[in-house]
Amino acid sequence: MAATAAWLDENIGRLAFDQVGDFVQSLDEDYRRWVLAPLFDWEQTFAREPQKEPLGDWRVWLIKAGRGYGKTRTGAEWIRKQVELGLARRIALVGRTTADVRDVMVEGESGMLAISRPEMTPKYEPSKRRLTWRNEDGRIRAIATCYTADEPSLLRGPQHDAAWCDELASWPFKESWDNLMLGLRQGIRPRCVVTTTPKPTVLLKDLMARSSTVTTGGSTFDNEANLAPAFIEDVLDRYGGTHLGRQELYAELLDEAEGALWRRGWINDARWDTKLQGKHPDLDMLVVAIDPAGTKKVTSSETGIVVAGRAQITESDGRSRPHFWVLEDRSGRYSPDGWARLAVGAYYDFEGDWIIGEKNNGGDMVESTVVHVDDTVPFDEVWASRGKAPRASPVAALYQQGRVHHLGLFRDLEDQLCQWEPEMGMESPDRLDALVWAISYMMPTGHEPKLTTGLDLTGGALSRRSPWRGEN
Repeated sequence: MAATAAWLDENIGRLAFDQVGDFVQSLDEDYRRWVLAPLFDWEQTFAREPQKEPLGDWRVWLIKAGRGYGKTRTGAEWIRKQVELGLARRIALVGRTTADVRDVMVEGESGMLAISRPEMTPKYEPSKRRLTWRNEDGRIRAIATCYTADEPSLLRGPQHDAAWCDELASWPFKESWDNLMLGLRQGIRPRCVVTTTPKPTVLLKDLMARSSTVTTGGSTFDNEANLAPAFIEDVLDRYGGTHLGRQELYAELLDEAEGALWRRGWINDARWDTKLQGKHPDLDMLVVAIDPAGTKKVTSSETGIVVAGRAQITESDGRSRPHFWVLEDRSGRYSPDGWARLAVGAYYDFEGDWIIGEKNNGGDMVESTVVHVDDTVPFDEVWASRGKAPRASPVAALYQQGRVHHLGLFRDLEDQLCQWEPEMGMESPDRLDALVWAISYMMPTGHEPKLTTGLDLTGGALSRRSPWRGEN
């Protein structure tokens, strides 16, 4: 074995991974048999130390790494190891989309089919979403089923003893992860490997904080020997020193997007702590804002439901200015009747003045749905006369000025505020939209503040069906 390792180091160890196959095929049959065993010993022959399975009693192995690091190869090799050692029989392979699972995890250059031993290559049946390994006598050794994160219901019910999840930080629905973990309960030691480029999502941050998670990984440049020099030169030229480069190449978990209108520091500095500051001032106006989705399906958008109020505050310069309090975020995926009842309930819980809803999104549906639940609540419809970025900018400016106070922590809402990048063409999320509607509605018209840093997107924020009430 030592002689084989030395021979490999001299003849194969210096080759890029995509050159190894051609080299082995050029050998005669006797040499090929001698070479193949250590060639497929991934951890001993090719893996860098952070790519080797960690010791200890972990539940999730999180590989948080940059593009081109070798995440896919590591995940695929871990699954192969579990199958060959008989440690896993029912496996879940979960990617962001169907195409991602097929093109990266299964059929990709570092996917399951490419890295398998010739005598242990699974049979892939795309129509059944299945890879099947068999013993020499034909009996089934293990089955891996392919799932996609954009269809969480597929993971409700099936049981597994091992799983590989790719690009978890880009999954659209947390329910996919929850359903997977609830079904990861077979065998003596069910475990999951996660391979992802980091993004500051609630799911990824929660996973990293768990004691049962072991995190390894590194940057794109840890795998520079196996990447094209032109690629390295190009990404350094394009993304070196940028926010995107720090995230995608160096795998840094950055807490806010570079092009976001909001900053976490603004939110945290103005956060209202009732234990230290007592009850918020008496509010002269309070609204419940709805930004509706049309369905309660997990794959639909959320319905934004945000409760906010306004009070006049005398500031250090002696001038009285309106400040705003975000009191509740009841957003989620509901049926129309469900979100209408939640909004009406919030109206009564907080003794609101108005329920407001967007006419652009759903026409008269919002008002009719609310009125169907309770025809005594005052409803006002609002609509945008400009795009979402110009409408959001004055509200972000209020945060910058310290005039919007969150009554507690609204993690999902705050993540949306600090990760939405309008200049990147991203659709604004629903919690954010509901917040913007609420504060814009209470903002005196003609007095929209402007951001002093970042994007300059102002003007034409809001139109109302009813005349302005309570001008200050």
